[in-house]
Amino acid sequence: MFDYGQAFSRNIGWVTEPEQAILRSKRIAIAGLGGVGGGHLLTLTRLGIGAFNIADFDSFDIPNFNRQAGAMMSTLGQDKAQTLARMASDINPELQIRLFPAGISEQNIDDFLDGVDLYVDSLDFFAFAARRLVFRKCAEKGIPAVTAAPLGMGTAVLSFLPGQMTFEEYFQLEGQSEFEQGIRFLLGLAPARLHMGYLADKTRVNLQQRRGPSTGMACQICAGVAATEALKILLRRGEVLAAPWGFQFDAYKNRFKRTWRPGGNKHPLQRLALAIARKQLGAELAATQTASPAQAVSTQATLALQVLDLARWAPSGDNTQVWRFEITGDDSFNIHSFDTRDHVVYDIDGHPSQLSLGALLETIRIAASVHRHRVDVQRSQPSNDDRRQCFTVKLLPDEQIHPDPLAPYITTRTVQRRKLSTRPLNTSEKAALEKALGAHFRIVWLEGAAKRRQMASLLFANAKIRLTMPEAFEVHRSVIEWDSQFSADKMPDRAIGMDPVGLKLMKWAMQSWSRVNFMNRYLAGTWLPRIQLDLVPALGCAAHFMLLAPTPPQSVDDYIEAGKIMQRFWLTATSLGLQLQPEMTPLIFAAYVRSGKRFSTTAGLWEQAEQLTQRFSTLIGNDTLGRAAFMGRIGHGPAATSRSTRLSLDQLAYRPE
Repeated sequence: MFDYGQAFSRNIGWVTEPEQAILRSKRIAIAGLGGVGGGHLLTLTRLGIGAFNIADFDSFDIPNFNRQAGAMMSTLGQDKAQTLARMASDINPELQIRLFPAGISEQNIDDFLDGVDLYVDSLDFFAFAARRLVFRKCAEKGIPAVTAAPLGMGTAVLSFLPGQMTFEEYFQLEGQSEFEQGIRFLLGLAPARLHMGYLADKTRVNLQQRRGPSTGMACQICAGVAATEALKILLRRGEVLAAPWGFQFDAYKNRFKRTWRPGGNKHPLQRLALAIARKQLGAELAATQTASPAQAVSTQATLALQVLDLARWAPSGDNTQVWRFEITGDDSFNIHSFDTRDHVVYDIDGHPSQLSLGALLETIRIAASVHRHRVDVQRSQPSNDDRRQCFTVKLLPDEQIHPDPLAPYITTRTVQRRKLSTRPLNTSEKAALEKALGAHFRIVWLEGAAKRRQMASLLFANAKIRLTMPEAFEVHRSVIEWDSQFSADKMPDRAIGMDPVGLKLMKWAMQSWSRVNFMNRYLAGTWLPRIQLDLVPALGCAAHFMLLAPTPPQSVDDYIEAGKIMQRFWLTATSLGLQLQPEMTPLIFAAYVRSGKRFSTTAGLWEQAEQLTQRFSTLIGNDTLGRAAFMGRIGHGPAATSRSTRLSLDQLAYRPE
């Protein structure tokens, strides 16, 4: 048998018994029962509030599951207002709840606020007209109103109390476009902007579609904070920060900040912030309008498209993406691959491109496993020209297939070119990495301070060849995207690993080979990049490593197999929280020397490469050098904040010449 006193007795202590009775007598209006509204209703119900007016015209759908209190399989398609009313009544059967299933409008706003002691705002971010209407009516009727907005992994809170600054006076939304209202509302809510800086995927913010990312943590924090503000307002005790005062708490940043903006969005600091935001968000909006429609495929897309949309994140040298896709059916496609040996000096005999192709095939296999499918891959009859390969791929259902645990790391795997921790890998980390190689490949570790110094010296010397040969200059110039944090088909300059001064010098020098040659000859131009890009990272890591094939790789198939192993190794490292950077230059120059193929017409470089190959062979052994298919450095450290992304599937579509 339900008993109000017993049900909410554990509140007593933080509130008195008379105060609990006051809360029982109060009616709160909540408009919007989605991300934060459902949490508000249930939290306030557990506080012992006795009556509610609730409004929402929407029903539950699967995208609501990450944050909305009433969203679950059993409520799919059900009316949000009715579902949440039922859940609240299950907590307190004595609740008085008035439903407004058509939402809020000019026609019902007075009825919605009738007898209300407090309004708690839970409307969708973009519901500017409805929000302005409710707050205007609250101000006219002398009803206090609280908004607790979920931002990132925290909340920003503003309270509008009778007789003090109103919602419109603070936000200044009247007569503004929807775009401008959005900017003013966001910056007005959170002048401290604590949530800025850790948005992981900006493409998930789409102003045109009125869509943005959200977290359940933020919604729950909002519910707790809003209920606390409600308690203070209704019981008339405790400090309530009324607009233009507000506060923001961010659990991710571990920060709390009080804000004060007299004049609201008219405040000089706000006007400056608004000007900056208009420029930034305007540019991002323009980018979304011109972006390819195939940046990400729908979950309703064919199986082939969904698999390829994940597989396109396979690594490739300098982000060249040496493949194009030809869709032949819902569950089948062809891969047309090519190499870059004709214009990229590092792609000796196309072997690095073939490694990338192997990584792609392994990534396709992993991506298909997510959908409980296995992959049947057939390579077309090899032609006389091994520069191009064609594979037919068929995705076959197989209930014996389980999602590969490496799948979540396909898109997060990246290159970290900056200094890492020198803390050695532990036994379990090394065991997991070695297990990723399968039965036939093995790994050679070069770890400890002495080995790191030897590798640093070797890489530093190899880099001098790389930076003084004109054949590499055009490659370097073509693969860098300047003044960028991300690049779809190149390396953004911020991911290279140089400091801002070094980048500026590099950008200036790489305008022409004559500038590079001048700096190299008279200004010791190779020293700065070699120190920052080779020496310091080589010393700053847990270990260097080499992946060894069972026998020296020679054929296309050998390098494809090595590429599969490389990708599993790299994804395993990512799953362990380790960062990795390929270090292929010593292997590439050694391969040129061992095959007797000249890589440059510049005098002296061949002799340097011969000497370095001998040093390399002495360090690791001649047999090891012959079997090495991939090498790099690895260690603990933060993930790269700048990275190469990928071309869309539309851009990667095969188009016969």
